[in-house]
Amino acid sequence: NKFHLLLSLSLLLTMGSSSVEKGIAVADSEPPRGNRSRYAFACAILASMTSIILGYDIGVMSGAAIFIKDDLKLSDVQLEILMGILNIYSLVGSGAAGRTSDWLGRRYTIVLAGAFFFCGALLMGFATNYPFIMVGRFIAGIGVGYAMMIAPVYTAEVAPASSRGFLSSFPEIFINIGILLGYVSNYFFSKLPVHLGWRFMLGIGAVPSVLLAIGVLAMPESPRWLVLQGRLGDAFKVLDKTSNTKEEAISRLEDIKRAAGIPEDMTDDVIVVPNKKSAGKGVWKDLIVRPTPSVRHILIACLGIHFAQQASGIDAVVLYSPTIFLKAGLKSKNDQLLATVAVGVVKTLFIVVGTCVVDRFGRRALLLTSMGGMFLSLTALGTSLTVIERNPGQTLKWAIGLSVTTVMTFVATFSIGAGPVTWVYCSEIFPVRLRAQGASLGVMLNRLMSGIIGMTFLSLSKGLTIGGAFLLFAGVAAAAWVFFFTFLPETRGMPLEEMESLFGSYTANKKKNVVSKGKEVVDE
Repeated sequence: NKFHLLLSLSLLLTMGSSSVEKGIAVADSEPPRGNRSRYAFACAILASMTSIILGYDIGVMSGAAIFIKDDLKLSDVQLEILMGILNIYSLVGSGAAGRTSDWLGRRYTIVLAGAFFFCGALLMGFATNYPFIMVGRFIAGIGVGYAMMIAPVYTAEVAPASSRGFLSSFPEIFINIGILLGYVSNYFFSKLPVHLGWRFMLGIGAVPSVLLAIGVLAMPESPRWLVLQGRLGDAFKVLDKTSNTKEEAISRLEDIKRAAGIPEDMTDDVIVVPNKKSAGKGVWKDLIVRPTPSVRHILIACLGIHFAQQASGIDAVVLYSPTIFLKAGLKSKNDQLLATVAVGVVKTLFIVVGTCVVDRFGRRALLLTSMGGMFLSLTALGTSLTVIERNPGQTLKWAIGLSVTTVMTFVATFSIGAGPVTWVYCSEIFPVRLRAQGASLGVMLNRLMSGIIGMTFLSLSKGLTIGGAFLLFAGVAAAAWVFFFTFLPETRGMPLEEMESLFGSYTANKKKNVVSKGKEVVDE
């Protein structure tokens, strides 16, 4: 079935072509609008397949850890390091992803991420001891770093403004599909002998990497990257297939050229970009050393939203669901794994909901709703776990029910906003020349915080109690809500090339009427 889906997508991507005269000439026949929408949709799906592999690795470790600990006789400290170290290792990939994608292109950076995933999964599946697994985690971690940055950036650069939020949410959807598949894998492979079960859980993750490598062959390169390389003709071909109209494709090309500093009268298919700073040279200076007020505001917004997403504890729930359900009163491993599968189902369903409404209600409204719901859920979860822990030997059904319910409401409210919108927002706000490196900084902080949470949650639960740990996360969520409310402007409907105009005042309520292509966009 996966092969048939992939084949269908590949055929879809090859549909429709148009002749291009000097990069921007209008072809005689225009593909139907539906074909254009399906083409952008298929591009987003293929780019987001890297996220399935990432999600699978995250989800499968939550259950595999139970059996790895028993089989290899690991301590709690060794176990939490194994759980969280993948995200620390991913800093290598995140740090290199911006420069690599500017050099190789977005598409081949996705191929590179898949190659790292493939090698890492095989190494973990054949591991015979703790150091062997750690080597596999390191290799897979590099792939995680690449994938987390490149998938949303590629999708944002291919998608038209009208559907950019929807399509840019795809990586988060596929992460959650991967997490759910990991949970399901845990449940079914748990029936095998202990020494085989966890190896199958981890090793099977190599299979999607092969499908990814095949699918990428059908993807076009990012039009914005092509423009930065001076390949205007190729860029227009991609824009023509992914825009709603021919006129929009021409308009998008002119916007990208303007943002890249290319004069309007340069219209050849291949040009030499004036004052080109190749392979990201000078970007770090413009991004960190001497940024403009707008760029500084954008960078702080990106880092702040990534910090809040992870520091509010989502990976503690995703990685340690069986442990949390054990503390909540579910004693059977089978019950713990089934409840964990339910977490994956809820998370995936609500990610789809968030994705469908992000372009309708806007990024800001979803972020505030999401973080508010997370705060309430974490407060209730921390309180109920504290009550259970302080009444050992008693079966408090209301507290057990509240704990399980609030785990579900926490992942649900996370998934409608903080989950998908973080990647949408940070992939669209940076200027085109700074986008790859700027997004990679956000991913690095995201993975660092995820690693810290994953590697310290068991110790934190012992120091503060598990209820106290979730009350701490609730405090972070409250602070994040205030940050979002005061600092993040709405970006819905804004062309990428005009996004910078929303920033610079360090507030979320910068009133500005922007006239774009004959349409007035009012920033709220």
